[in-house]
Amino acid sequence: MNLPVPGNPDKVQPDSFAFDATSEVEIAKALARYPAERKASAVMPMLYIVQDQMGRLTGSAWIPVVAMDEIARRLEIAPIRVYEVASFYFMYNRNPIGTYHLQVCTTTSCWLRGSDDVVAACKKATGISNFGETSADGKFTLTEVECLGACSNAPILQVDNDFYEDLDGPRTEALIEALRRGERPEPGPTIDRCGSAPEGGRRTLLEDAVAVAGIPQGQG
Repeated sequence: MNLPVPGNPDKVQPDSFAFDATSEVEIAKALARYPAERKASAVMPMLYIVQDQMGRLTGSAWIPVVAMDEIARRLEIAPIRVYEVASFYFMYNRNPIGTYHLQVCTTTSCWLRGSDDVVAACKKATGISNFGETSADGKFTLTEVECLGACSNAPILQVDNDFYEDLDGPRTEALIEALRRGERPEPGPTIDRCGSAPEGGRRTLLEDAVAVAGIPQGQG
């Protein structure tokens, strides 16, 4: 039996779910972090494990209801406790999504640095009109998210589990076109920046500390 997804009548829920071997390895790691009597604390990592497995096997990283039921069975808790967690946090996808999940931060730092241009570029490059939609080709889902914690390199676009930083409209379009070709550009800054250092390289502590102190080479 296939169950319709509330609010999405054209999408369906699978009627069964089983963890694969890769997921079982990750489950063992997650459960090892907690005492046996506190294994219910593993509900959040197990939701991620389901989402990752669905992404690997179906090309859509989401969490079906039957998978939440399986988590509840494995953790020996009521299914409603899993549903509560999955519905509270926006990083869990409870409906099918596109192959690539475009998650745009639009909060203060990113907005001040041009997140509106990133949003516009995402819509232009994918044909998506509004947040929460999936492109006609099924490749992209666009979501608005809260702070992603990389404010120094704003604006940020998270694609699946990767962060792309220091974006503007043209760089965002180029990133999406690369994804469409099946390429996965290196995540991180998209400008001449190393980590969170200033653009163009560091501007302080430019001299070697050993040389400044006058210590002969090899004796520092």
